[in-house]
Amino acid sequence: MLCISISLQKPCQNEKSKKKDIYLQKCKIFRTFAVKLVCCIDMKRKIAIIAGGDSSEYGVSLRSAAGIYSFLNHDKYDITVVCIQGKSWKALVNTDVEIAQNGRVIPIASASWVNIDRNEFSFSYHNTKHYFDFAYITIHGTPGENGVLQGYLDMIGIPYSCCGVLAAAMTFNKYTCNHYLKGFGVRVAESILLRKTKGERLEVKSKDIIEQVGLPCFIKTNVGGSSFGVTKVKTLEEVEPAIKKSFAEGEEVICEAFMKGVEITCGAYKTKDKAVAFPITEVVTSNEFFDYDAKYNGQVDEITPARIPDEVRDAVQAMTLKIYDILGCKGIIRVDYILTEGWTINLLEVNTTPGMTATSFIPQQVRAAGLNIGEVLSEIIEDNF
Repeated sequence: MLCISISLQKPCQNEKSKKKDIYLQKCKIFRTFAVKLVCCIDMKRKIAIIAGGDSSEYGVSLRSAAGIYSFLNHDKYDITVVCIQGKSWKALVNTDVEIAQNGRVIPIASASWVNIDRNEFSFSYHNTKHYFDFAYITIHGTPGENGVLQGYLDMIGIPYSCCGVLAAAMTFNKYTCNHYLKGFGVRVAESILLRKTKGERLEVKSKDIIEQVGLPCFIKTNVGGSSFGVTKVKTLEEVEPAIKKSFAEGEEVICEAFMKGVEITCGAYKTKDKAVAFPITEVVTSNEFFDYDAKYNGQVDEITPARIPDEVRDAVQAMTLKIYDILGCKGIIRVDYILTEGWTINLLEVNTTPGMTATSFIPQQVRAAGLNIGEVLSEIIEDNF
C-alpha cells in the first residue's frame, strides 16, 4: 500500500485566531484527501459471481459459483456471490457458509443473504453501500445464459465475463445457433424444431419426425442444458412421451438425428492479446448418452487430452476459435462435437457459460494446458479494464 505523508508548518503563536482556524481547516482537508487517495490505491476490484437462475440448472449454477469463488485470487479481488432466482436477488455476506457442500446446495434460508438493489446492482450491509466493478456470470440457463442479464448489465454499465446479448441469445437457442453456423460450413445433425402454441404442442406426427431424422434420435429442449429433458429415442412409441418430457423444460423442442462416433469437447478464450484453445477432452460413458448422471455423478470417463490424431486435434481447436469469432464470443466458451467415421467433425452445441466446478471440463483442460485457472479467470476480468 502506498502511504502519503503530508507535512504542514504550524503558524506562529502570535498569529491571529482566524489564521489558526484556517490552518485547522486545511489540516482536515488534507487528511481527508490523503485517506481517500490511499483507499483508492489500495482498493481491490469488487467482483460479483452471479449464480442461480430460473431453470432446472439452478443447483449446478451454485456449484459453479463455488468453484469460481475458490479459483479467484482473494488477495486481488473482493468477491461476493449473488444469487438470482425470479425477483429474488440476494448477495451472500456470510463467507463462512459454503455455497455447495458435497454437491448439495445450501438453501438460501440457511445462509446469510441481503437484498440486491436492482436499480444499480448494489447492496447495503452494516450501514455501508457496496457496489461492483465486474460481474462473473455463471448462471446456466435463463436469465444469465440467454442474454437477458447481459442486457441489464449493459444498461447500468457493469462489465461482465461472457458473451454479449446477441451471441448469448443465439447460442442459448441450439437450433438457431447450429443452423446459423451451418451457413459457415460447420457440419451439424439433421433436426426438426417443435414449438408450443398457446400451451399446446404443434401437431406433428411421430412417424414424420422419424422419417426425417431417423432412429435412434435425440429429443431435447431447445434452450436447456445439463441434459435435463433429454431422451435417446429408439422406437416410434417413445417419441411422444419424450416430446412431452422435453416440453416440461421449455417452450421449444428439438428432434435431432443420432450421430455415432467419439464425443469430444474443447474450451477456448480470447483477450486483447491472445487466443487460447485448450486441450480437447474425450467423453466416454457407459450410459446411453452423456446425461446428467454422467456429467455430475461420475458415470463417465473424461480423458484429457483426447485420444485423437494430432491433425484432428488441430482442426478441432481451429474450428473452436473460428466459431468463437463467427459468433462474437467473449470470455471462456466450450464447444461440444461428435467425431464420426473418418474423423469428421460435427458440431453438437456451443456453451457460453460452461460449468466451472473443480471437476468440470474447463478446469480440467486448463490444468492439462499447464495453466492456472485462477490466472486465466483474472486475465478475463482484467481484459475488461
